[in-house]
Amino acid sequence: MSDYEVLEMGGLDEWRAHYGGFRPESSRDGRRIVDHDLTMQYIGMSANALEAGEEAGYWHTHARIEEVYVFLGGRGQMGLDDEVVDVGAGSVVRVGQGVWRTWRCAPDSPEQLRWLCVRAGGSELPHFPDDGERDNDRPSPW
Repeated sequence: MSDYEVLEMGGLDEWRAHYGGFRPESSRDGRRIVDHDLTMQYIGMSANALEAGEEAGYWHTHARIEEVYVFLGGRGQMGLDDEVVDVGAGSVVRVGQGVWRTWRCAPDSPEQLRWLCVRAGGSELPHFPDDGERDNDRPSPW
């Protein structure tokens, strides 16, 4: 058996129906902790959806984990230490260790703010993946 899994999370318009978090007191509507559903060893990911005007309601920081936020829809803002950054579909925000962060969906956003948050820690990634192997002669399966 190959080492892969498939999770169907539904379309972006279904993400608000997710309910989850890392602890019961931090669970909320519009959050799915994907690495709790899949066997992920070195990375983590959450899928998120906030309604217009809704915000995280807390700040947080990480000592070892780096995060990248990939925004897929809506308009909002991220608080990053002492700055506020506007985000929307197509925004990608990398947040390093020790940076305080929070987020909100803009009150006048025409749709839910939807994003993926990818978490990783450990050793640095090489500039070019050095553990890969290519087979240009293997035929495509379709």
